[in-house]
Amino acid sequence: MDWNTEMHDIKKDLGALRPAIADVSLAFGDLAGAATAPGALSTKTKELIAVAIGIAKQCDDCIGFHVKAALMAGATRDEISETIGMCVYMGGGPSLMYGAKALAAFDQFSAPKT
Repeated sequence: MDWNTEMHDIKKDLGALRPAIADVSLAFGDLAGAATAPGALSTKTKELIAVAIGIAKQCDDCIGFHVKAALMAGATRDEISETIGMCVYMGGGPSLMYGAKALAAFDQFSAPKT
């Protein structure tokens, strides 16, 4: 999977959906901002939790969005890997498969731009 292409495509699809559900989209954006704002937990920790939930729910696009957000919040490959390890512990084989996708996404998003 090419994660940059995947994220481009889903952003395009979401761009078409947003006007159709403008109030819901705006409210969801506000919810996301409030939920990820630093508090007792850092934004990075919250994004790692979101990565884990994306893996557990087997949501490719959630994995892509939150791995990228975790990277932007300062998450390291080791932190993503340990998050995946917890997912495998709690979710077994399916989490292992989606965890591999999350690590591939991290590697692609963190690769030097050419």
